[in-house]
Amino acid sequence: MNETTEIAVDVRDAVKRYGTFTALQQISLAIRDNEFFTLLGPSGCGKTTLLRMIAGFEDVTEGGIYLFGDEIKTLPPHKRPVNTVFQNYALFPHMTVLENVGFGLEMKGSSRAEAAKRAAEMLELVQLSQFAHRKPSQLSGGQQQRVALARALAPSPKVLLLDEPLSALDLKLRKAMQIELKQLQRETGITFIFVTHDQEEALTMSDRIAVMSAGELQQLGAPRDIYEHPHNMFVADFIGDTNLLEVSVDKIAQGRAQCHIGGGHELICDAVEGVASGAKVHLSVRPERLVLSEKATSAESLKGVVTQNIFIGTDITTMMDLDGGPKITIRTSNTERGNKRLFEPGSSAFVDMETGAARLLVD
Repeated sequence: MNETTEIAVDVRDAVKRYGTFTALQQISLAIRDNEFFTLLGPSGCGKTTLLRMIAGFEDVTEGGIYLFGDEIKTLPPHKRPVNTVFQNYALFPHMTVLENVGFGLEMKGSSRAEAAKRAAEMLELVQLSQFAHRKPSQLSGGQQQRVALARALAPSPKVLLLDEPLSALDLKLRKAMQIELKQLQRETGITFIFVTHDQEEALTMSDRIAVMSAGELQQLGAPRDIYEHPHNMFVADFIGDTNLLEVSVDKIAQGRAQCHIGGGHELICDAVEGVASGAKVHLSVRPERLVLSEKATSAESLKGVVTQNIFIGTDITTMMDLDGGPKITIRTSNTERGNKRLFEPGSSAFVDMETGAARLLVD
């Protein structure tokens, strides 16, 4: 496979304007073939606008969009080899499940028999064969979602676009469907472009994630890279829980930054491009990368007072005020294994960071 065909969707410096308002600002993305790719960000960040531009429902103001090397921005939606699954599944209530899945095929010229055969294959793929002759109203929300997926997959699109298709499901069903959706993508080998504002959903399913905010691309990478190595404050704060600490960078040498925070606490972490000696920036450290202890274990141990413990089932979250400094949150797995002493509110304790846990951010 050559370099061009390995890229399923290539968005090049795409801009979208509505009058004087710029919804997307020079977005460039190269989405690989057979990839589960997620556009992640808060409401109004431009992720759905970008998806609709790929689908052809929105015009591209500037830039280009290419599908397997061919420019498609001037093609109407029905001529693009992509299909879309929306938040509202838009199933025809008067048709059976089988008829719903086969309808698009008939509209594209397949005979009724051919469409029914292909629809049956898709229903088997999403494990709904036994419901082929039911109406959508006789199905659960999760089953309706799978019918919508089967219908979108039936014409064998090169790319499947999914606009928050799990948002209407309850929490438990949504989690189950995340696993099913990822498995479905692997089985079909189709490129999935998924839009969501749910960070856990993105981390669970994606091969790569594009984090967006205010029409701009903030960071692009694998889920673990984005979680462990956020580029800036927005990404660190938006993806999961984190402690954002204001720090002053005293010295940078041999790729390491010596910093201090309020109360005279000092720590050393990896330097990052864009942060120089003397800068006042922020540092991110995930709560689960912090460890509580009765005594200082190193010169970098942070001393403080516990203010609150919050039991959340699998974990215990401890809130703490550092001496003369900021508040900090520590998360400990709720297990009896190892030394898991619970520090009561009002008690003094020390906090240590795991090696590599602290991440300087470019504000």
